[in-house]
Amino acid sequence: MFGTRTGSFASVSESIMLKPSQINFAALVCLVLVASVCMPAQTSHANQLKPGTIVGTVIDINNDPVPGATVILKNPDSVQQTVVTGENGSFEFNQLRPGIVYRIDVSASGFAAWISPTITLEAGQYKILTGVQLRIETERTTVNVHYDPVEIATEQIKIEEQQRVFGIIPNYYVTYESSPAPLTARMKFGLALRVSTDPVTAAGILFVASARQAADSPNYGQGWGAYGKRVGAVAADGFSDILIGGAILPSLLHQDPRYFYQGTGTTGSRIRHAMLSPFITRNDNGKWGPNYSSLGGDLGSSALSNLYFPRSNRGVGLVLGQFALSTAERIGSSLAQEFIVGKLTHRGGHVN
Repeated sequence: MFGTRTGSFASVSESIMLKPSQINFAALVCLVLVASVCMPAQTSHANQLKPGTIVGTVIDINNDPVPGATVILKNPDSVQQTVVTGENGSFEFNQLRPGIVYRIDVSASGFAAWISPTITLEAGQYKILTGVQLRIETERTTVNVHYDPVEIATEQIKIEEQQRVFGIIPNYYVTYESSPAPLTARMKFGLALRVSTDPVTAAGILFVASARQAADSPNYGQGWGAYGKRVGAVAADGFSDILIGGAILPSLLHQDPRYFYQGTGTTGSRIRHAMLSPFITRNDNGKWGPNYSSLGGDLGSSALSNLYFPRSNRGVGLVLGQFALSTAERIGSSLAQEFIVGKLTHRGGHVN
């Protein structure tokens, strides 16, 4: 029995033994199986590295191609590629890494810039970018505001020359502007002559001369001859005061001869402003300083009166007295301007 069993084992062993050709075939099958498993992985890895492409065409609002447009491809790594569109307006970017966020900027002369949304390419993707349409650049209008103080002052003077109390009496030497422009020398002389030659001014001279005739001041006596001398003296006083204090000295010293109406604030501040105006004025540079022009005009006019006043009315004492009287009259006039005359004055307009 044992022998039989041994013999059977041997026969079985012989039956499962493979021939060399069979071994080669089995090895080939194994290689095929291994390759079939590995190849998809390699193919997938190769696909992940395959670059992408972005193409497009730049057009205008009429759907016509825009040649010569600058197309810039940007990514977060700050690596840029730039191309210029051809006659057909097309552009193309090749060898682009997949999985990267890109953006495309397009610009062309006469057109507003165009910026694409972000683009992320897949492996091997051929991306056709649509909607690259440029619009005509909106016209930019620049307005240069040029401040010409001479033009502003000219307009202000025109308005001031229309200012009249009750619509009759000239009130030219007052400015109601919050920020008046400085006057040129020519404007200062023009304003002085405008006041001096106004018909109402002439009527005022006759009225004052009549009052002085009644008071026999200065000592010219009575009669038409004396009245004529008083008319001449009053006219000379007024003209010399206006010319010296309102034109000559303001031009030489660069000061403004006008009264600057305050109109707002407390009553006390307005009273101080009015009473100090004969002594403090605004210079042409916008700063405030001593009013040499006004004081000099009053003093110069008083001194000149020695040339035509009677001998009994001449002398230093009379000059100083005349100067003090003129300054007091100027203070009273400023107070009246601030609280009364300003309300009664017809104003021609307002210039900023």
